[in-house]
Amino acid sequence: MSLLHKTALSFVKNLGPVAAKSLMAYLGSAEEIFRSSPAKMMAIPGIGEKRIAQWNFEDALRQAEKELAFVDKQGIEVIFYTDARYPKRLKNCADSPILLYAKGKMELNQPQVISIVGTRNATDYGRQLCRQLIEELQQYNVLIVSGLALGIDVTAHKECLRLNVPTVGVLGHGLDRLYPSQNRATADKMLENGGLLTEYPSGTVPDRENFPQRNRIVAGMADATVVIEASLKGGALITAEIANSYNRDVFAFPGRLDDVYSEGCNFLIRNNKAALLTCMADLAFSLGWEKADNAKPVEQFMLPLDLSTDERFIFDILQENKTPLAIDELTIKANMPMSMLAMNLLNMEMQGYIRSLPGKTYKVS
Repeated sequence: MSLLHKTALSFVKNLGPVAAKSLMAYLGSAEEIFRSSPAKMMAIPGIGEKRIAQWNFEDALRQAEKELAFVDKQGIEVIFYTDARYPKRLKNCADSPILLYAKGKMELNQPQVISIVGTRNATDYGRQLCRQLIEELQQYNVLIVSGLALGIDVTAHKECLRLNVPTVGVLGHGLDRLYPSQNRATADKMLENGGLLTEYPSGTVPDRENFPQRNRIVAGMADATVVIEASLKGGALITAEIANSYNRDVFAFPGRLDDVYSEGCNFLIRNNKAALLTCMADLAFSLGWEKADNAKPVEQFMLPLDLSTDERFIFDILQENKTPLAIDELTIKANMPMSMLAMNLLNMEMQGYIRSLPGKTYKVS
């Protein structure tokens, strides 16, 4: 099938992905669509005379020729929705784009794919969760997808680079530019183990309306979407809603009740639009994933950012011990009354720094 005609099909104005796929199903190929008479196309259900009159196939072919010259010069791969390289999870979504432009070294059909989304105004709490989540997911040969926006998105990509986890950034514009520009260095590094993906040809600017469209690719490519921090308004909640509409799993980390950047996560959990994540291992367990044969246990360390002096002292004692400590032994080591120790332990456990085990023993998370 001609790459020119495949590419040109995406340039036909007022021809959306659903109608384009319908034409392909009935006519058999992109070339045949360009050759067919209006009368033949009108016989296809849902394709009427008014729609056909809006389609300018000659103009689409001219634009496609220019675009193919650009992608050839820039080393960009063109992936049509019937190609084996096309993300198979995304292909199952009715409104998935018929054409994708890819740059980098990426395997879009990894056995496990997770999308990570969140606020552009990430807090230390959100960045810490992002870091620990990817450290846990590293053991599962996972591909991480996000939108290369500021905040949680770029934090996810950077952590993947640090841990050598493949990661793909889905853009809301053409591959002749990068928005936001301050993420250019990260984007360049991603090309070695992952890369950049977009449905938009060169010359497409990052208009506001492009990003909700971009989010359907982020949601559709993955087995599940994880929302780390999100306000009630923003792209992260849109992505979660799209993932739900695709019958994909959605997970969210809870946040403080008075934190504006956790309102969206708490809303999703409260309204049963997302499953609650309370620890990093919840996600893989819920999805039934098994660790890769070559996976090494991850030594996770959560920085005690918000601990009081007494709590930090207890944390250091627990960290020094390789085995869990009983509360009776801990009160002697800490030289602290049992009532005060119990209060501090409860607070630390609620924050996720320590875990309580059977027999009233405790260990660092």
